[in-house]
Formats: sequence, structure tokens, C-alpha cells
Amino acid sequence: MRRTIAVLGRHGRLGRAICRSLAEKFQVVALGLPEVDLKGSMTGQLKDIKFDLLINAAAATNLDWCERNPEVAGRVNSAAVGEMGALCSERGVRCLHISTDYVFDGLASSPYQEDQPTNPLSVYGRTKQLGEELLLQTGIEHLVIRVSWVFGPDKPSFVDMLLERAAREEQIEAIADKYSAPTYSVDFAAWIEPLLFDRPVNGILHLSNAGACSWHEYGQSAVDAALAAGIKLKAKHVRPISLKSMTSFVARRPVYTVMDHQKFRAITGISPRPWEEAVRSYVETKYNAGR
Repeated sequence: MRRTIAVLGRHGRLGRAICRSLAEKFQVVALGLPEVDLKGSMTGQLKDIKFDLLINAAAATNLDWCERNPEVAGRVNSAAVGEMGALCSERGVRCLHISTDYVFDGLASSPYQEDQPTNPLSVYGRTKQLGEELLLQTGIEHLVIRVSWVFGPDKPSFVDMLLERAAREEQIEAIADKYSAPTYSVDFAAWIEPLLFDRPVNGILHLSNAGACSWHEYGQSAVDAALAAGIKLKAKHVRPISLKSMTSFVARRPVYTVMDHQKFRAITGISPRPWEEAVRSYVETKYNAGR
């Protein structure tokens, strides 16, 4: 009999990719609104759903919205996660929770390791950090995976929005003094499979595509990949701008949140491919699908 995995966040980039990937080997129960609302009791909503593992890919992720709605953000990103962990511990199953690089303050000059102190700058970062803590307090078998700059085929991301602008406008721009690493949702869904049952790791892991870049480099890579794939764009170069120039931002953003993957590689033997290769693969797949 195939094991059953419940996935919260079935409408998101990671949630959809995870559901699609794991459905090949497991019985997947895909949950999102209206099935489960993180603003309500997790115990009540999940009590009749049977699973051998729970993956939480749901969250309030809009930084500026979280800054304006701290109580709701706290409920969704923190309290609900703790309740999930407690329920899983009661059932004797594991919970795998997706977190973020925004738990760090961005003051480092080399990739963050899992055991380095966190110091989030925003309501979003603080609520995600508290969610991590509440989950790990409820059971020693639970796992937090921090990701950064997620893109993929299931929901528009920075890549899609930038290429749409490049197709319409002569000039586009992206922040050149903020650094992290993109995470391709299709890659991520494949990477986590050995962590589910074969190597039931607990604690915290960092995971993204390899390397580091600024938003500007990320965007230029996507434009270059699109042009190489034969996509007609009006803008062929991304103009660099500063984070400070983004006066519409409400929440503070950390400037450097590149994360170290040594722990993941040591556990699984998997080396995430470079982010440039992942972006190129996504753009080429997106272009070919649209032909």
C-alpha cells in the first residue's frame, strides 16, 4: 500500500510542484482553500484527514501585506504551524515545513549555515521564524526547510513578470544590491523525496539552487535565456537599480541571504544544479510549451 502524504498549499508554486512530483510514488492529498484555512484551527480541520506525512507549503508570503496585517500573519505563519506539528506528533508522523531565508538579517558576507543565529527584519520574517520554533518544539522528528526566491511553472514569479514586461516595454529594471539564490520548484520537489521516509532528517535544512546572484543578475539571466530560446522581447537588457530606490516597499528586506547547502548534500548525496541552469531550463520549457 502506498504511503499517504498530505500537502498544504496546493495552489502555490512549491505546493503544486510537490503534489505533482510525489503523486508518482505516493498517495497525495492536496489541501488548500477551501479545504483548509490556516486562520482556523488546524486540529479541527485536519482531524478527519489520514496521512503518513504532512508537508506544509502554505504561508502568508507577501512581505508588505504581513507588515500591515501582523496578527493574521502570525496566525498563518506561526500559530497554525505549531498546531500542525502538535497534531503530527500526537499521530506519530512527521511534519515537513517550508520556511524562508528572510529569517536572517542579511548582514553576513558568506552563505548562512543552518545553525547560525537568525534576526529577521520584518513581520514576515519574524512570524516565519516563530513558526519554525513552534514546529520543532512539538516533536523531534519534524523538519524545517528554508528556501529562497522560488520560481516555477505553477504560479507567476519574478521571472515570468519580468519577461512579460520585457515583451511589452523597452526598458526594465531589477535590484542590483540584494543577493540570494533562486529555487526552481521542479528541482525542489525532486530534491525532497529522499527526506520524506528514506532519510527522515529532522531539524533545519537549507535548500535552493546552487550559486548566488542579485535580482538584477537573476533577471538578466532570464532575459538572456528567453532571447536564446527565440522569444521576442523589446527589452534585451535589465537596468540595475538600488534596493533603497524601492520607496514603495513597506517591510525591510535583508540584502544578503545566500544559504549554504553542505548539510543537504552530505545527507542525500544530491548537489543542486546551478541557478543559471535552472532558470534556462524553466524558460526553455515555458517557451516550448507555448509554441
